[in-house]
Amino acid sequence: MWILALIFSQCILNVFCEDLRSSLYFVNASVQEVVFASTTGTSVPCPAAGVPPVSLRWYLATGEEIYDVPGIRHVHPNGTLQIFHIPPSSFSKLIHDNTYYCTAENPSGRIRSQDVHIKAVLREPYTVRVEDQKAMRGNVAVFKCIIPASVEAYITVVSWEKDTMSINAEMSRFLITSTGALYILDVQMEDGLYNYRCMTRHRYTGETRQSNSARLIVSDPTNSAPHILDSFERREVMASHRVELPCKASGHAAPKYRWLKDNRPLEPDTRFRQSVTGLLIERAQSSDTGTYVCEVWNGYGNAEVVGRLLVKEPLKVIVSPRKVKGSVGSQVSLSCGVTGSEEYQLSWYRNGELIYPSNSVRMTGQNRENLVMAGMAKSDGGAYQCFARHGKMSAQDFVQVILEDGTPKILASFSEKVYNINEFVSLSCTVKGTPEPRVSWTLDDEPVVRDSRHRISHYTNTEGHAVSHLNISQTQVPDGGVYRCICNNSAGTVSYQARINVRGPASIRPMKNLTAIAGRDMYIHCRVIGYPYYSIKWYKDSNLLPYNHRQRAFENNGTLKLFDVQKDVDEGEYTCNVLVQPQLSTHQSVYVTVKVPPTIHPFEFPRFSIGQRVFIPCVVMSGDQPVFITWQKDGRPIPASLGVTIDNIDFTSSLRISNLTLMHNGNYTCIARNQAAAVEHQSQLIVRVPPKFVVQPKDQDGIYGKAVILNCSAEGYPVPTIQWEYSKGAGVPQFKPIALNSGFRIEVLVNGSLFIKHVLEEDSGFYLCRVSNDVGADVSKSMYLNVKIPAMITSYPNTTLATQGEEKKMSCTAHGEKPIMVRWEKEERIINPETSRYVVSVKEVGDEVISTLQIMPTVREDSGFFSCHAINSFGEDRGIIQLTVQEPPDPPEVEIREVKDRTIALRWTMGFDGNSPITGFDIESKNKSASWDTAQKTKDVSPQLNQATIIDLHPSSTYNIRMFAKNLIGKSEASNELTITTDEAAPDGPPQEVQLEALSSQSIRVTWRAPKKHLQNGAIRGYQVGYREYSSGGNYQFSVISVETTGDNAESLVLDNLKKFTQYGVVVQASNSAGTGPSSTEVAATTLEDVPSRPPENVQATATSPEVISLSWLTPPKDALNGNLLGFRVIYWANLPDGELGEIRNVTTSKPSLELDGLEKYTNYSIQVLAFTRAGDGVRSEQIYTRTKEDVPGPPAGVKAAAASNSVVFVSWLPPLKVNGIIRKYTVFCSNPHPTVSSEFEAAPDVFFYRIPNLSRNRQYSIWVVAVTAAGRGNASEIITVKPMAEAPARILTFNRTVTTPWMRDIVLPCKAVGDPSPTIKWLKEINGTPAPVVIDSRRSVHGNGSLVIRTVKAEDSGNYTCVASNSFGSDKIVLNLQVQVPPDQPRLTVTKTTTTSITLSWIPGDNGGSSIRGYILQYSEDNSEQWGNFAISPSERSYRLENLKCGTWYKFTLTAQNAVGPGRISEIIEAKTHGKEPQYSKEQELFTSINATRVKLNLNGWNNGGCPITSFTLEYRPVESPTWTTAQRTSLTKSYILYDLQEATWYELQMKVYNSAGYAEKRVKFATLSYDGSTIAPLVKAPNVSEDNSGGGEGLKMMVTISCVLVGIVVIFIGLLVLRRRRREQRLKRLRDAKSLAEMLMSKNTRPAEPINKQQQTLRMHIDIPRAQLLIEERDTMETVGKLATDDRSTVLLTDNDFGETQKQKSSTVTHTVHYQSLSQATGPLVDVSDARPGTSKSNPTARRTAKAGPAARNRYASQWTLNRPHPPVSSHTLSTDWRLPTPRVAGSVDKESDSYSVSPSQDTGGELVHLPPYLRMDFLLNRGMSCSGSSRGTASGERAAMGQACLEPQKSRSLKRPSRMAPPTPTEAPQASRDPVAQWQPGTAATLPHREGSELAQAAKLSTSQESLLDSRGHLKQSSNPYAKSYTLV
Repeated sequence: MWILALIFSQCILNVFCEDLRSSLYFVNASVQEVVFASTTGTSVPCPAAGVPPVSLRWYLATGEEIYDVPGIRHVHPNGTLQIFHIPPSSFSKLIHDNTYYCTAENPSGRIRSQDVHIKAVLREPYTVRVEDQKAMRGNVAVFKCIIPASVEAYITVVSWEKDTMSINAEMSRFLITSTGALYILDVQMEDGLYNYRCMTRHRYTGETRQSNSARLIVSDPTNSAPHILDSFERREVMASHRVELPCKASGHAAPKYRWLKDNRPLEPDTRFRQSVTGLLIERAQSSDTGTYVCEVWNGYGNAEVVGRLLVKEPLKVIVSPRKVKGSVGSQVSLSCGVTGSEEYQLSWYRNGELIYPSNSVRMTGQNRENLVMAGMAKSDGGAYQCFARHGKMSAQDFVQVILEDGTPKILASFSEKVYNINEFVSLSCTVKGTPEPRVSWTLDDEPVVRDSRHRISHYTNTEGHAVSHLNISQTQVPDGGVYRCICNNSAGTVSYQARINVRGPASIRPMKNLTAIAGRDMYIHCRVIGYPYYSIKWYKDSNLLPYNHRQRAFENNGTLKLFDVQKDVDEGEYTCNVLVQPQLSTHQSVYVTVKVPPTIHPFEFPRFSIGQRVFIPCVVMSGDQPVFITWQKDGRPIPASLGVTIDNIDFTSSLRISNLTLMHNGNYTCIARNQAAAVEHQSQLIVRVPPKFVVQPKDQDGIYGKAVILNCSAEGYPVPTIQWEYSKGAGVPQFKPIALNSGFRIEVLVNGSLFIKHVLEEDSGFYLCRVSNDVGADVSKSMYLNVKIPAMITSYPNTTLATQGEEKKMSCTAHGEKPIMVRWEKEERIINPETSRYVVSVKEVGDEVISTLQIMPTVREDSGFFSCHAINSFGEDRGIIQLTVQEPPDPPEVEIREVKDRTIALRWTMGFDGNSPITGFDIESKNKSASWDTAQKTKDVSPQLNQATIIDLHPSSTYNIRMFAKNLIGKSEASNELTITTDEAAPDGPPQEVQLEALSSQSIRVTWRAPKKHLQNGAIRGYQVGYREYSSGGNYQFSVISVETTGDNAESLVLDNLKKFTQYGVVVQASNSAGTGPSSTEVAATTLEDVPSRPPENVQATATSPEVISLSWLTPPKDALNGNLLGFRVIYWANLPDGELGEIRNVTTSKPSLELDGLEKYTNYSIQVLAFTRAGDGVRSEQIYTRTKEDVPGPPAGVKAAAASNSVVFVSWLPPLKVNGIIRKYTVFCSNPHPTVSSEFEAAPDVFFYRIPNLSRNRQYSIWVVAVTAAGRGNASEIITVKPMAEAPARILTFNRTVTTPWMRDIVLPCKAVGDPSPTIKWLKEINGTPAPVVIDSRRSVHGNGSLVIRTVKAEDSGNYTCVASNSFGSDKIVLNLQVQVPPDQPRLTVTKTTTTSITLSWIPGDNGGSSIRGYILQYSEDNSEQWGNFAISPSERSYRLENLKCGTWYKFTLTAQNAVGPGRISEIIEAKTHGKEPQYSKEQELFTSINATRVKLNLNGWNNGGCPITSFTLEYRPVESPTWTTAQRTSLTKSYILYDLQEATWYELQMKVYNSAGYAEKRVKFATLSYDGSTIAPLVKAPNVSEDNSGGGEGLKMMVTISCVLVGIVVIFIGLLVLRRRRREQRLKRLRDAKSLAEMLMSKNTRPAEPINKQQQTLRMHIDIPRAQLLIEERDTMETVGKLATDDRSTVLLTDNDFGETQKQKSSTVTHTVHYQSLSQATGPLVDVSDARPGTSKSNPTARRTAKAGPAARNRYASQWTLNRPHPPVSSHTLSTDWRLPTPRVAGSVDKESDSYSVSPSQDTGGELVHLPPYLRMDFLLNRGMSCSGSSRGTASGERAAMGQACLEPQKSRSLKRPSRMAPPTPTEAPQASRDPVAQWQPGTAATLPHREGSELAQAAKLSTSQESLLDSRGHLKQSSNPYAKSYTLV
């Protein structure tokens, strides 16, 4: 289905109902026309909807509701109108070409849609034509597709063909306009060789037509006046659309154009543009409407095109106001604004019904655009629509008018209140209503009289509400009472009342006598004034009321209510008594008279017939006399003309009628009145008349598809009903009721006739009209409807084919009333059956007539449209048949397109196709000397082609060529014969001995030899190497690399970036100037294996027993194995309870599952799995954690028992070494004698001491302890014996053990002792092998329980501590070994492998700081970038490969280790570069492929990517004399590029920049375009190019100059290297001298001993880290230490003082300076890969740390090296160093060729003084001797955290200015969650200070020199550094 919609305004819904629960709206108001093919049908949804759901109906424009026609038209329940597909005979203009509209209705109203014109398009015969055209070369030709006017509106030109090729946008000289015309620009002679035809498509039926072929006759240019080729007369366009006004002419010289509008030149407007075809107007406006003239002229004449442009604005309607709310009786005004046209018709609708002017409805304005409605009724609410119509356009808008109930409503009022005399009173009522209510006031039911004291005012507030005030001044007692405000308008009345009390003597207002109506309720009011009063009571006949259920007294307001008043009981005098004071009352009386209303005895009229007599009495049964009785008929007095007699006697009245007629029908009412009331009773008198026919039905005819009325009418009373029944067919009638509905096809008219709107064939039969009214017998009459069928064509072929020269028959089948005449026509010409070649035969088969047209024989001219017409007395129909006569095609015209060495390219023009699609072409070629019988034949060339190439020809041979065209009918005659000679040959042989060698997992070397000499066919210029993933089917496409020849017999190429362990196939082709030769045989090779790139997946672990874990996993995908899978390796280690890591183990297996046995019980294991190949281990899986199952524990590790008194024994124990689970409790057994258990005690799992009381003195007891888990009791400990005694010697219950703690925490060393008397505790620490008392100071103290507390523990606190307990009867001691854990040392990081996209790093871990390494953080960044990325690495890894890096790019790397304490020092920054370099242009390639006068073609194949893919390129050029560059392109690199529109004979400068990830390369050249005649121009004078072609004599001079330049360059470089070497030596010596000065300064500051008790001279040792050399300065007595140090993988060179430039004498020792530098023959790790190392980048790593185990080694906390101590004599040594660094200012003129990084490790504390280094030195230090970080608290957990959480040296926050906060610089990350306790950690971006020092300490700080002061700012803080690798810290 195709829908043509004229899209106008109002695409947006208009919903205007304040109550959203009820609304109407349009969902698509833009569809105003629906056109469709009769063969497809259409569906049109109703464009309206609403909430709640609406009822949708469709109507014709006349207002008639449409009905369903089976198989033709149907309305679906959802409101969609469906028109079914029909044959032409069923076309009805009423249905298929008419205007419709639909309505939507719900409780909020009804709206109607815009008019929708629905039109069905029938299939019609038509042909399209193209006429031959003439044009001059270089001019313009215009072809037009000529379409018949009858179908022009439905036909679209979809394409043009040139021969068999479709013309597209790529053909720059061919243009298809919006109107379907074909423009050929710059006509060439070759354009006349082609046939041109157009292709059209019917918009609705989809039929396509191909025009005839037309030719273009091209002639040479001759002087001529302009001749119009394309023009227009009238154009219509909607506003905002684009319109094209064609105006094209031919002529010579080329015509010029000028446009005028309304005889005036066009004003400048950016919307107007002259195009190739004419004038193009963008976004047309209504002001563009007018007459346009296109003037065309040249030197030989002129012409013009005159046309009218009409710009139409869409109609738009807006109704205002948008929200309309009114009330019943109010006036509503609506205004309708219309835009888009000045001519239109306006209509108003209410709820879909047209509004006509009336007394209450007025329409004003020039176009009745104003609607005024007065006196709105409730039914007037709903949807109001304004329709504007102009031609086929229409628009509408609507608003919903909501009418509210205008009855007054009181919004605010007054309340009961008490006032004093003379007090001001103001009462108000606020009321709303429509129209505005009037307000009046009453006091005690009497109107308030306005006077000087009573004033009433009215006004309307801002909300439109009426406000009324009653103001009373100088209030008096009579002003009290019940006040009422009464509000009324035309919609109703409402009132409100309240009592106002005025203080004063109470009294009663006088009361008037009252009259009551019996049977009704009555109120009696006692109006009391004055206040206060005590009570109000009512009396009747001295009886206090109420005294029965019908009486009720309201004591508060004095009202008495009587229910259902009775005369004999309630009539009488009533007294109101008011108690004014306790003993004083007042009263008033009122008399009530009761009146009784009349009561009528009910009566009814019985059934009467016409002519009968009637008597009906009306009796008044009760009521006061006198009673008056009257009668009415239909609400009016009974007229005397009816002859009705009324008799009144006392309380009765009777009605008599002597002869009933139809005039007596009606409602009769008896009315009785007395003084009390008037009552009435009504009854209906119906006079019945039996039915009879007025018009009887009779037989009649109906025509199929037309309407028919079956007449039948009757009369009677009541009005009779008419029912129709139907019996199908002509047999014995069997009548059945007909289903009737006004919306369907059949309905009964008001007069009873049956109306069939659309007669169908099945409507034929008997119809019965039955009349009844329940009076007498029914009457009926039948009739017969005979349906006459008009002539209809029921069967015919739409299209048919015939072969030329054969007989053809075409038949039509007709149906309908006979006789039927059938007539044949061909293209509107009647066929004469007597013609010799045409024979028409007719035969009848049943009800059908078959007519056959026979053509014998058929000829080409018979092709076209035939139609058969069937005609009878009731109508006619036709069927259209398209006959196509087919024959063999005409031969094509062949011409030569191109000749090459082995091929000949042909082009041909196809002739007439014989009305059968060309199925192919046959091409025959032969040697000139051979016959056509031996010709080579190429058959069935695609008919879509108009050119072909004959291949496999011999070079320099002469051939004859001809062609044949074929279709389904046959083969054409031979075409014209061509004679052609081929060009010379090209290479014929492939390269030889192609061999492959796998170099790595991603590279293969290809080697080959040139093709055989006799097959080269010229000098080989290069090779094409194609490679692909090898497969037997060869499904992968080759990737090709072009290689220039080296001239050697053997060539080679390395293929990089291949897939790992993948088989590749490689072919090689040779190429020369004539082309490329054949490929070599594909050779296969496989890249080497590599490690797997993905870990095993879905690793699952399950603990099956306390010692076994079962593992399973999935093998990595095959494409990730990168080799043959040899097996899997499982790496696992225990996570010990103390936070340490167990031994890292690995197990190898070949299966994807494994059981780990021999594990520790109830232990958490970390497990990783990797796959490995021959190349090594792959990527490890993520760690998974699994705990082995619980088991019974082992025995406690130790048990002690000691007597505390003569009856008490203390027992202590250690936890089991093998806990094997969670200890639930401990059981202590005590026996005497053993093994009899006398006592059993339980202790909590965290308790390790127990007091056993009540033991016997001096009796020996056996004691042992058992641990218990959920699995049960474990093994018993050893059994110990103990005796309670009175004089118990001192015994220590604490055990000897090792205590481990992280640094900077508080630690408690326990020592629990018992004895009688209580023992004393003394603590000793082993210093240099000798115990000495522990110094008690601010950090060290002893608790009352004997425990030693060390706060902020440091590395030097490590050692053996002895606790000695003693009393009068003995002593005991224990030794506790304290080990302080520090963050790990920096790893030694190296680069082991680089590729274009990856870098592999390896490292050797440093010292772990006393805690297992928990993992590593690898950080990396691109060079010159502040963006850092990081990876977390498993602790078991020793290498890592970073993938997906940029090619040819430098990267920086650091590595940090983490243990339980936290992250350690960052490794040195190392740098490495991925393989690849910038692009290069090959010298062997010519940049310019071709140059002419205005165009240059560039060869871009010469660019080599340098190993990194080219990402983009920029190409710019300019004339040499011009300063402005023109950017030609910025996109991906292509093989070639053409510069267009250059100036003739001009020198140009060209520059190209080609980019890849490694950088870019630039190429600048100059070139000159040719002159118009193709000649070159003179060279540039200013820039002669001496490097280009010179004469033979110049070549020798050039060579000599070149050699001389090279020699001079070598000498200059050599001299420069010598100078540079000398400068570097001087710089190194200067740095060594500075380091020596620093060392001497530090030694002078660190000469005092570390402990007071140690008087021996200490060894002073200092380590200074210098690039590529490490300086170790020691103060020693002998050379033994030098020998030990020399073993540390270093080479030792002794330096004298002369090397430093000065001498320094020592007072007590000889100083030897030893320089240690890294040995190349290191054995501690892999060598650094420096192939891509940037000059100046430090590749060396800090020296490996070694520990000498002779004696208790003191290890520095967070140390960068171990101190080596001699065992004898013992000396104390303290090494204090860390990675905190001072800022490093840049020295002026320095370059980044060497690292200026130094580290210093002094062996003494600095004594609290700041040490200042030279500007380019970096000192690593930490000051902590004799100080503690501020903020620490003693004895509390919070204080502990505060002390530990504040580092003494932290980075400054100001570093965030250098590195964005979102990506921090390389820093250690947070400690892992496995850490048991919070530790001091380095947090990026935070700041802290050094510990607080007292003033006395600050006074000892060293004075600053001038050079040292430059390092500090005004606050004494270190200045920020500009070095991106330096970190700054604040010293306080």
